[in-house]
Amino acid sequence: MRAQSNIFWVLAVFFFVADAAYTVWSLLSYEFAKVEWTGTLGIGLAGIMSIFLGYYMNRSHAAQSGDLPEDRLDANIDDGDPEIGFFNPWSWWPIILAAGCTLVFLGLAVGMWIIFFGAALTTIALVGWVFENYRGIHQH
Repeated sequence: MRAQSNIFWVLAVFFFVADAAYTVWSLLSYEFAKVEWTGTLGIGLAGIMSIFLGYYMNRSHAAQSGDLPEDRLDANIDDGDPEIGFFNPWSWWPIILAAGCTLVFLGLAVGMWIIFFGAALTTIALVGWVFENYRGIHQH
């Protein structure tokens, strides 16, 4: 976590230096010495976001109970392999959920009446996916 926070602090410095250079360049390139606000604000906001993320990483590193495996030089690859949960490899519900979300976004582009069918299919797919291990032969 320490390495990630350092990366974000370095990125913040880079973005602020790039923002200053961009502002000076835009002042010199225009005939009437105007600032190009879109790029200046965009690069500056990227620097502010890097500060937010660097601060969050520092606070997370201070709050955890020791170094992460990727921060230690003596760590093995297996040390960073967490248990991420149980997933059903036979489940068809994610495909149905994707179809429902596709219909919702298609409804935004083509016609609002399609959104109702997509929302119904999305709701059915979410409920089916959440509760698929509570029914049938795969219940726990």
